[in-house]
Order: sequence, then structure tokens, then C-alpha cells
Amino acid sequence: MTISPGAEWLAAASVDRAVFDLRPDYRAVLLTADGLCGGPSDAASDRILSDAESTARRLLDGQAPEQLPHLAAWREAYRAFGAKPQRTRPSVEALLRRLEPAGLPRIDRITDVYNAVSIAHLLPLGGEDRAAYVGPPRLVRAEGGEPFDTTAGGEPVVEHPDAGEVVWRDDDGVTCRRWNWRQCTRTRITTGTSSAVFILDALDPLSDDAVHAAADALTEALHALSPDATIHRRFLAREEAPPRDEAGLA
Repeated sequence: MTISPGAEWLAAASVDRAVFDLRPDYRAVLLTADGLCGGPSDAASDRILSDAESTARRLLDGQAPEQLPHLAAWREAYRAFGAKPQRTRPSVEALLRRLEPAGLPRIDRITDVYNAVSIAHLLPLGGEDRAAYVGPPRLVRAEGGEPFDTTAGGEPVVEHPDAGEVVWRDDDGVTCRRWNWRQCTRTRITTGTSSAVFILDALDPLSDDAVHAAADALTEALHALSPDATIHRRFLAREEAPPRDEAGLA
């Protein structure tokens, strides 16, 4: 399969107006990385994740993750489309809850790095194999019949999102359910991944500067693993209404 250049592919990504109607404060940085050196977890990825675990413990300072303002905002967003965040948690909350006692599991070089940035910057961050995408990523409210490839009891199954659920999707189906809860198996990062897309999610009170700082940290970490990687990013946010003239006309 021929992969579109990262900047061109990102230009076609979108967030549906229905999502902004639900949370006007939603913003995302989408970042592509091509020429990655994937593989099993190693000393470099372990060091990056270990440092992030120490940072996350310091930022939590004994608090439950949902007590942090940005994580509390994600719980509110989940409730707004009918999800129960006590059962299906925003991805960063789920990671932070796994910090103790022994730290996060090591998965592979790329996954370890994006998990590290997620917990150190306290924001949801997902990574997927861009070569497995069919068309660009789109954040929408589901109709309910879209396919979602996953596993149950160790076996592959196809599930479907709830109507109105916020999902990322491509032309073939849902790539991530409940905004940032669970990714599909079709586009998951593997040890053979060399082209990836990363999605960094933000709600108020997290600032634009903070989400860009997380994207900078991800870029630095990916280059530490893959110095020759080509990286592009795009910031997505709600478009402000155009100014009106004195007659009240746009």
C-alpha cells in the first residue's frame, strides 16, 4: 500500500461539528511520523518511560487521577455522550491507575514512548499504524453500525459503537472508541510499525501551549528512537465565528 505524505494526509483529517457542539473546548494535535524504527521495548524506550513514570508520580502527589482538573474534564466529556467513565476510563486515567506498584507494562518501543508522553503531560494520547488506515482520520459521533475490530476472550470480534458515541474512524470503520478509550486491532502499533499517527487530546483547562508542549516532547522522544524519522503535525480546533459588521451581518 502506498502511504500518502504525512502533511498531505493530515490536511484531510477532520473533527465533525457535532463533536464541537458537544465540547466546544476540544482541541487536538495530530502528528505523523514516518521512517520510525519500531521493535520490542529496549533500554532507550525503557529510560524514557521510567523518567515519565517518575514525573507522573510527582504530578499526582498522592491524588487519584480523576481529581486532576484536566482528567475531571474528560470524565465530564464521557458522561456527555452517555459513557460511564468509572467503567470505560479515558486513556490517560487508565494508564495513571496502573502506575503503582510496579509501573506500566513495556509494550514496544513506539507504544512505550507515546505512553510516556501521555502520563508525563497528563493528557490522552493514542498512537496507531498509519499504513493500516484507509483514508484520513475523522472524529465523529457514531451512527451505531460502524465496525470496530477488537478481541474478546482472545478471539477477534467485530463490535459496534453506541449511537452518539464519539469515535475516531477512517473509511473502513472505527479506529478508536469513546474518544480515546480503546483502539481497534486493525491499526494498532506493532514491533514492525514504521509509519504512525499520534493523536493528542485536550479539553479546558489544558491550554494550547500545554498540548503543543506535549507534541514537542513526543517529537523529541520519537527522534531519540528514530533520528531519521520525518514528522509532521496539525492542530485542530473549533473555528471561531466570523466577526460581524455594525449592521450585524457576517
